[in-house]
Order: sequence, then structure tokens, then C-alpha cells
Amino acid sequence: MNQADDKPPKNELVRTLGLRDIILLTIGSVIGSGIFLVPGAVLRQVDGFIVPALLVWLVGGILSLLGALTYGELGAMKPAAGGLYIYIRDCFGRFPAFLFGWTLFFVISSGSIATLAVAFTAYLGEIVPVTSVVAKLIAVLMIAVVAAVNVLGTRKSANLQNWTTAIKVIGILVMSGALLWLGSGFTGSGSVLWPAAFDSSLASGFGLAMIGVLWAYEGWQFVSYSAGEVKNPQLNFPLGMLSGTAALVLIYLFANVGYLAALGPSGVAGSDRLAATAVATVVSPAAAKLVSVMILISIFSAANSIFLTSPRVYYAMATDGLFFRRLAEVHPRFKTPAFAVIAGAVWAAVLAVTGTFQQLLTYVVFIGWIFYALAAASVFVYRRRMPDAVRPYRVPFYPLTPLLFIAAAAVIVVNTIVTQPGLAAIGFGIVLIGAPAYFIWRRKDSVQESSS
Repeated sequence: MNQADDKPPKNELVRTLGLRDIILLTIGSVIGSGIFLVPGAVLRQVDGFIVPALLVWLVGGILSLLGALTYGELGAMKPAAGGLYIYIRDCFGRFPAFLFGWTLFFVISSGSIATLAVAFTAYLGEIVPVTSVVAKLIAVLMIAVVAAVNVLGTRKSANLQNWTTAIKVIGILVMSGALLWLGSGFTGSGSVLWPAAFDSSLASGFGLAMIGVLWAYEGWQFVSYSAGEVKNPQLNFPLGMLSGTAALVLIYLFANVGYLAALGPSGVAGSDRLAATAVATVVSPAAAKLVSVMILISIFSAANSIFLTSPRVYYAMATDGLFFRRLAEVHPRFKTPAFAVIAGAVWAAVLAVTGTFQQLLTYVVFIGWIFYALAAASVFVYRRRMPDAVRPYRVPFYPLTPLLFIAAAAVIVVNTIVTQPGLAAIGFGIVLIGAPAYFIWRRKDSVQESSS
């Protein structure tokens, strides 16, 4: 065998991500700005009771773990670029898989990047003055920088991800430890540890708080999109997703305890800029500036994780002939889906500049959970259709684990439809706009196949 035989095919992605990369990518994909903002709203929704609030974070983490355990089997068995798109395509058909990829490109992924870019400028404005025009330029520049790194190499973007994730995790742990050590917020909090009665109002608040917490945990499933670039995926993919998600639960719980120690239950419930308020109260107002820096790094890291993962879905769709053909090309030198990265960056920049991402995400974000449930249900289809397939990792407590995750996803979707039917209808309408595009691309693909 000569050296040329060891090289991957010209249009194939290179397996370069190891176990450490997957763990840090899982963590980095999730931690954006949610843990710095959401705990106050969660505590308000459970009437200011400490233990129910912490239970919301624990249960949300467990539900995410159930999903990670399920996707671990799928990724180990089918370690291909595209992740959820591949599972949905194989098990439920090309049409729902296309709608998932369509929604990811035009709203979920690009909208999330736009949201992070705009949030980046907002937190930067707390350190240096930024005008509205300059803010838009900075948002576009941040998108361009992260996209450029991801075009230049998966290894480069993974290294950037590892460093930025490590910095923000260390920052959160140091901050939470300092708040816990210096704070006295737990003094006299015995009366609000647990309610005297767990009534229907508190149960409803618990459910509402769960939606916010699951949003704060959102992003761990993005790692599946990069399964085609994982070394030894049968081991590293499931172990990395599980380890990263478990670490997130501990990090989030520790941060919540730190906030409570610093401000007490009433202080946490009364703040929507929790991290900065807690550090300013317990340490000093000047130290609160460091929180803004930490959040900037966290936001940048989260944006990089999306660029490192989502374009692999567009690449897989284009390879199937269901998206722009150029997006299926792998850069001959950098071995990245360069055109897929650039296309996603351009659309995200448009959304960031126009501000339309806020409305789009509001309408569509809950629909993502339909696709997450479909992907989890794929484990049942694969096991029925391919009972003899090599499964180096099997989801534990099958079928209970995937069923519980699917049920949780269904609750989120149904709750949105019942409580906000107008929003839900618009969301479904936006997704179904992709239907004509699917049939156009499918027809083009059929014509090309018949002529070749």
C-alpha cells in the first residue's frame, strides 16, 4: 500500500476530532449566555423556592443526558457527517430530513449565530462605547472571523473551541466558587427551601421553568453533525457526548448554588443579569467587568461550535442532491466543507444586520424538538431494520431511555401549540415553506441521475 492510499477521497471530510474535542465541543455548544441570565427567571417561576429551582436544572440535565445516551448509539453505529439529518433520512425519509436541514440552515443555526453575534456586541458595549452602526459591523466581523477559522481547517476550529471552552468553564467554576465562599445569601433561607404544599400552580411553574432550562441546555445535539470527522467514533462519540453532557449538569448546578450564595433567593429572582449582579455584590463592581469578558468568550465559543457542526448537515444534504451542489464540495487544501460554512455565515450575517432572527427563532425554535424526537425514534427503526448491525455502544435501559426523551420533546411541542397556537402555526408555516424547495431539488437530482 502506498501513501496515497492512506489519504481520504478528494470530496470526503477528514476524521480529526478526538475524545477531548468531543467533550469540549459538547460543553462549548451549550454554554452561551443562558447560565448567566436564565436562573433568575427559573426561580421566579417556582415561586422563589430553592430546591424546586435546583430540581428543574437537574431534571433538565437528566433529559439532555437521555438524549445524549440515545444519540450516542446512533452516532457510534452511523458515524457520518450530518448526524440527525442522516438518522431522520434513513428511518423516516428524505422529506422530513430535508425540512430539518432547511430549518437548520435558514432559521435555527443561522438565527442562533446571529443571536450570539448581536449579544456579543451588546456585552462588548458594556466595556467600550459602541454605536448602533458599529455594533452591526462588529456582529458581522465576529461572524466572518469565526467562519474564516472554520474554513481554514477543522483541526484549527477544534483547537479554538477547546481553548475557549476551557476558559469559560474555568471562569464559571472560579466565579461560582468565589460566590459560594464569600456570599451569605443562604442565611435565613430555610423558609424558602421547599414549599409547604406542591400545588397545581407550582407544578405549572415547574413546567414553564423547564422550557427555559432546556433552552439553556440546548446545543449538545449539534455534536452529532460532526460524527463524520470523529476518530474512532464507535468509542469517542458516545463517550464524549455523555461525558460532556454530564459535566454540563454539574457546572450548571454549581453556578446556581453560587448565585444563591451571593444574592439569596430574592436577589436571584429579582435579577436578569445575574452573573454581573452577583459578582458586583460579593466581590466589587469593577470585578463585574470580568464577567462581561467571560460572557464574550462564552458567546464566541458557542458561535464557533455552531460553525464547526451545522455546515456538515448542509454538506450531507447537498451530497444527497437536496441542496446547492456547491455545498457538497470539500476544500482540496483545508479539507473542510468551505462553501457550506461560507453560505451559513452569509445568511447569519444578513439576519444579524436586519434583526429578523429574533422573530424567526421565536416562531421556529420549538419545532427543533420535533426533529430531535424523530432522530431519537430512529434508534427503534434501526434496531428493527438492521438487527445484526454492529453496535459497539447500545443505549442503556432501552427502550425507556429514548422513550423518556421523546416524551419530554413532545411535552415541549404540545405545550407551545396549546399555549401559543398562533406562534406555533406561523412556525409550522415557515418550516413548510421548504416543501416546494424539496420537490424542486428532488426533481433536479432525478434529472441529473437519468442523464448521467
